[in-house]
Amino acid sequence: MVCTFYTFAAHLICILFQFIMECRENCAACCIVISISSPIPGMPNGKPAGVACVHLTQDLKCGLFNSADRPAVCGGFKAERLICGDRTEEAFSILSELENG
Repeated sequence: MVCTFYTFAAHLICILFQFIMECRENCAACCIVISISSPIPGMPNGKPAGVACVHLTQDLKCGLFNSADRPAVCGGFKAERLICGDRTEEAFSILSELENG
């Protein structure tokens, strides 16, 4: 996508929309790779990095997605190309790099 607009605001919005994306089907990298330091339902000591969340379903979806019990840290995570890349493998790699520094 090439962003060529006459106003700065329109140009900035165009650039930002290039990074926004829908969560990728059958990925779940964020539910596996990253650690969660606060207690979450079913994981009173938090979730260690590299361990699948206990609420990750067989079809790789969040079992708490529409629940009031869904942790705020999970609700605040938004899929974007800079973090999730273009493929599931990329998401695992990028998130692992961020998690491990």
